[in-house]
Amino acid sequence: MNDQPAEEPLKRDIGFLGSAFLSFNGLVGAGIFVLPGTLFDRFGGFSPLLFPLFGLLFLVIAVPFARVTAHHAKSGGPVAYAAPFGPFVSFQAGWLYYVARVAALAANATVFATYLASFWPWIGSGPGRASAIVAMVAVTSWINVIGVRRAIRWLDLLTLLKAAPLLLLALAALASRPPSVAIVSPALSELEAAALLILYAFVGFENSVVSAGETREPRRTIPRALVTTVIATAALYTLVQLAYATWMAPGAGGEAPLVALAGRVAGPAGAAILTATVVFSLMGNISGGITSATRVTYALGRDGLAPAWFARVGRHATPVNSILFMGLLTTLLALSGSFVWLAVVSTLARMFVYGLAIASLPKLEGFRPPILALAGAGLAVCAWAAAQSSAQSWLTLLALTGSGIVLFLIRRR
Repeated sequence: MNDQPAEEPLKRDIGFLGSAFLSFNGLVGAGIFVLPGTLFDRFGGFSPLLFPLFGLLFLVIAVPFARVTAHHAKSGGPVAYAAPFGPFVSFQAGWLYYVARVAALAANATVFATYLASFWPWIGSGPGRASAIVAMVAVTSWINVIGVRRAIRWLDLLTLLKAAPLLLLALAALASRPPSVAIVSPALSELEAAALLILYAFVGFENSVVSAGETREPRRTIPRALVTTVIATAALYTLVQLAYATWMAPGAGGEAPLVALAGRVAGPAGAAILTATVVFSLMGNISGGITSATRVTYALGRDGLAPAWFARVGRHATPVNSILFMGLLTTLLALSGSFVWLAVVSTLARMFVYGLAIASLPKLEGFRPPILALAGAGLAVCAWAAAQSSAQSWLTLLALTGSGIVLFLIRRR
């Protein structure tokens, strides 16, 4: 590969922990605070097994994806991974990934405002809600503009503020009441119907790969960070779901199931702390998303697949125009969309992006049987997950792909 680190004008200030925290904050956003109640209501005592089950399934995607990342040292992620298939496919991979990330960040911004309204009710709707979303995205964008090192330090703090309370809640709940749940295996059709929603809790692990041009020893650091983070996050999710299934009755969690669990375990103070944890989690998810996904438009501009305006690097060695553009787009989408629709469309789009990256693995490592089997398994999981989408989600994806074709053709003229 001619993917040399020296070609990037960005600073390599991200180490292993920074890379892992980028992936962790991509994974842990709104999903874990919403899903426990939904999954327990649908699957009962079997729900704690869903996260290790889907975590293993997701590793079938993550492992070949991680091997692909080991061949690239530039920022851009999907843009670089799909390059062996030509500039059009490379552009579409970057475009779909970018749209998926913006949709996910917008989805989480809507939940951010909802939880913040627990402390200040005037934020719950109307101008108050809009102001909270605009202010949070603006501050997060500004932190990303003033340097990747500052952005990673901010992310370190937010990671601690969301991971520690989640882990402590799960351990306290399980220590005070030993697990005792009846496990009834669901039908395969039930699992398939919930597949995309559960997988939404795992997408985002690729946050760290897009900023490879700002990572120290990216070919070594990023694959380790990816796989480690998926395993650690699946373990955390499992503990949280087991604690919820142990303490809560079906339908008792309402719209904020983990806040309800914290209230049961630790009273009103516990509920308030968990509410603040959700706010910090969503801020971390959005901050990490802006740090990573803006490098896609930067890479498209750098490679001549989008206007060079996106590739402008400011005095803090960050792609300032790409950051500001994404902040604006995220804000507009958050003010106009709903969480579930945005989450499903985001997951579907990313299955295609993961698939394109995995399909490039044999081109990078040779068409040997073990490599073909690894890539084939990853592609099969991506295809199976995508097949669970609704017709509306497919139509939305086709519309986004069509708009990408138009943008590509306009740029090439």
